[in-house]
Amino acid sequence: MANPFEFIQQVRSEGSKVTWPTRRETLITTGLVILMAIAASLFFLAVDWSIRIVLGYITALGR
Repeated sequence: MANPFEFIQQVRSEGSKVTWPTRRETLITTGLVILMAIAASLFFLAVDWSIRIVLGYITALGR
């Protein structure tokens, strides 16, 4: 294993090779993630509600 000083130099070197996103790209990506999370939660809410209604009708038939 390299000494700590060499390790820190290698980490800094690799970090400088990374292509970091711009502020605009970060904001757009964050907005899309939030939008997809809301869409998925609404979808699962609707599916859950539908299954609850159907099962309610099925269990009411057995009474």
